[in-house]
Amino acid sequence: MLLKLLLVTLLAAQLSAYERIVALSPAINEILFALGFGDKIVGNTDYCRYPIESNAIAKVGGYFSPSLEKIVVLKPDIVILQENNLATADKLQKLGIQTMVVKIDTIDSIKKAINSLGTLLGKKEKSALIVKKIDHSLTGLKGIVKNKKILIPIGYYSDFSKEIFVAGQNLYFDDIIEASGNTNALQRSQKGQPVLNLEKILKLNPDIVIILAPLMREKKFTKEALIAPWLKLPIKAAATKSVFVEEGAYAGVPSDRITYFIDDFRGFLVETAR
Repeated sequence: MLLKLLLVTLLAAQLSAYERIVALSPAINEILFALGFGDKIVGNTDYCRYPIESNAIAKVGGYFSPSLEKIVVLKPDIVILQENNLATADKLQKLGIQTMVVKIDTIDSIKKAINSLGTLLGKKEKSALIVKKIDHSLTGLKGIVKNKKILIPIGYYSDFSKEIFVAGQNLYFDDIIEASGNTNALQRSQKGQPVLNLEKILKLNPDIVIILAPLMREKKFTKEALIAPWLKLPIKAAATKSVFVEEGAYAGVPSDRITYFIDDFRGFLVETAR
């Protein structure tokens, strides 16, 4: 009985320790809301737009260039950052501000980050449910089509006069493709943002093209305008009209909402199989 009381006391102390949180990425912001800690976020970045309540939270700057002064003014109990922002974490620690750094890039790291934040905030059951939902969505990708080469261009291109940014290895897009029983059309192990020209795209000859265009409407593009250049290419995806546009903003944010993109991805595979 005494041990149980001690554990309850320790848990209560932990929960009360994080009443003021600064989230330094859209993914972290979204995960905190999903865990039920949105009301504890006192600061986030200019790019934290979901859920809508995020817009009313104090902004501390950009993803890689947050204002330390603005963060200090908010008097956070903890600042949560992604692994690729270690320089900011070091500066905050020198100012005596507690930080937590999470890695969010692959599917495994997204799930681990969700579980780590759930543990930190006393929401382990909630985080486990979110991870279970991600696993369920991934399982739903199996057996639709297989052994297809899938290319995921990123951005808004009306032609191929410019180089095309695409999703390579070391990111959750690649994991989702692999989970579906297919392969990324671009196979390379180097880190950094892969960029292709028209010649390389033709050489890859993808079976399926899924264009990531989360700001399509803001940039005044239509799906038809983004798809049209691809249908003119001598590639398998054009021949079978297996070219799609993902306009959901969630596709580019590695949070709990990754399930939305996985479900959209499944829909594209179903259309390809028809």
